[in-house]
Amino acid sequence: MAKYVVSGFAAPPNCSPPRRSDNAVQKTFGPHAYDLAVSSTKSMTGHLLGAAGAIESVICILAVKNNLVPATINTQHIDELAPAGLSILLGSAKKMEVNFALNNTFGFGGHTASTLFKKYSNG
Repeated sequence: MAKYVVSGFAAPPNCSPPRRSDNAVQKTFGPHAYDLAVSSTKSMTGHLLGAAGAIESVICILAVKNNLVPATINTQHIDELAPAGLSILLGSAKKMEVNFALNNTFGFGGHTASTLFKKYSNG
């Protein structure tokens, strides 16, 4: 299973039905969602339009390589609409074993892509 999920899309609260990546993480991973570290790197880079997926993929690869998960910055409180109990990292990076990292990229006009990265093992 993925150990780290990078995702940064949240629709406005009045959006019906709610289209939020944190809800998608909970729905996709079920009870395992609460064992994952989740952050949004867009808080550091801004929205890079077409380059966002590439930059987020590099961040995921570095998280797997270095066992270091970046945090969501410039956020002091978790949105009250976020599923309770998700480990959304705020403020500073977290050192932890990362064997898999999942990047969810959501673009304008409904473009969506997800990439999963696995730690390489020689043995």
